[in-house]
Amino acid sequence: MTDSVSKMSNNTIDTSNADTRVASFDHSQRTLLNQIQHALHRTPSLVPLIVLLLSLVVFGLLLGTKFFSPFALTLILQQVAIVGIVGAAQSLVILTAGIDLSVGAIMVLSSVIMGQMTFSYDIPPAVSIAIGLSCGTLLGYINGVLVAFMRLPPFIVTLGMWQIILASNFLYSANETIRSQDIEKSAPLFQFFGEKLHIGGAVFTYGVILFVLIVVLLTYILNNTAWGRHVYAVGDDPEAAELAGVQTKKIIVSVYMLAGLICAFAGWALIGRIGSISPTSGQFANIESITAVVIGGISLFGGRGSIMGMLFGALIVGVFSLGLRLMGTDPQWTYLLIGVLIISAVAIDQWIRKISS
Repeated sequence: MTDSVSKMSNNTIDTSNADTRVASFDHSQRTLLNQIQHALHRTPSLVPLIVLLLSLVVFGLLLGTKFFSPFALTLILQQVAIVGIVGAAQSLVILTAGIDLSVGAIMVLSSVIMGQMTFSYDIPPAVSIAIGLSCGTLLGYINGVLVAFMRLPPFIVTLGMWQIILASNFLYSANETIRSQDIEKSAPLFQFFGEKLHIGGAVFTYGVILFVLIVVLLTYILNNTAWGRHVYAVGDDPEAAELAGVQTKKIIVSVYMLAGLICAFAGWALIGRIGSISPTSGQFANIESITAVVIGGISLFGGRGSIMGMLFGALIVGVFSLGLRLMGTDPQWTYLLIGVLIISAVAIDQWIRKISS
């Protein structure tokens, strides 16, 4: 009898040891997943940065110095500067769990107003630019008030504003383009952001410098100011943020106003980029900005992501566009690959949220 009890005790001890080993193994598995999840949460721009570096390596191996020349790399920056500036505005809105479909229309209308003020009403270019910037800010303010105080869905508000601004743009400009020759002669200040700087074989424009400055400034503001922390808090959980004393409505309005101002700057930079002022330019800027934001790892659910990630997302699009063009492939392959990247980025975001829940 004693021997039987002893054997049972030994068996019990062995079983518990086995269970401990299994539990230990499961814990290590969970820890690995948690480490990945926490790394992506701490550094949302990590995934787009890896994709950007890999794409640079792949196209560099396929194209060699043709792709890795200073001129080609800086050409990528020139191509994505406008989309990147609008993407910075879109990032702010999406961080609050909103979306702004009117960013492209605000950009174009602001540029048209700048041109019309000078060429139709003989207002000095500097004053016209100030009026255009103010107009973009005002349109952002209207979006913010409708979303924050009227509690209308951001998608519906900005979809309606997109249509209103687009129609106003064509009606106000009479669908006429102000030619680059006229701008060079009477208002060269409009083309300031299109002026080029040559550094060795690299070619930069003031528009690229504006893009980088906006990214750096917004990154600092979001990470080091109370306003930036409140933006993340509103996007993560607006009810909890309000209970914590955050004035959520004012934050939302200020975000849309700042987004409108940034879009107006993009309109000014757009004039420098294309040389003329056209009411039909930048028609897909809203979609392209959302593409850069999503590929850049900013969550469409709000509260997570970084402006730096949007920069990487815009550069990824630029790298694929230039690389495939230099390879002589059909342009549709660019859209196909960008579509795959968008779906993959959203899937990764959902995966992170599923693990953290």
